[in-house]
Amino acid sequence: MLRLRIQRTALPRNALILTDTPRPDCRNCEGVGGIPHDYGDPATGEYAGTDWEPCDCWTEWRTLLLPLPRLPRWLRRRGTGRDPWAPGGYSDEPPF
Repeated sequence: MLRLRIQRTALPRNALILTDTPRPDCRNCEGVGGIPHDYGDPATGEYAGTDWEPCDCWTEWRTLLLPLPRLPRWLRRRGTGRDPWAPGGYSDEPPF
């Protein structure tokens, strides 16, 4: 049985996508959607990464529902230093 949800993605372009979610009561993956397997480097035995084995209760497919429009250039905010409305900008002047 599919458990669908709507998600927002930003790559390659902002869009709404439809995805499947894992079963929360799955005994194999405990609702995570897969089982991680840690592995080490054969020469040193140190941790080298994690393999991900998807669980049978979940499929990793995605379907594009709706591409979201881009902002016009005049509405995009750019950091210009002392601009108080820019993300990361700061002004020490009083608001009046």
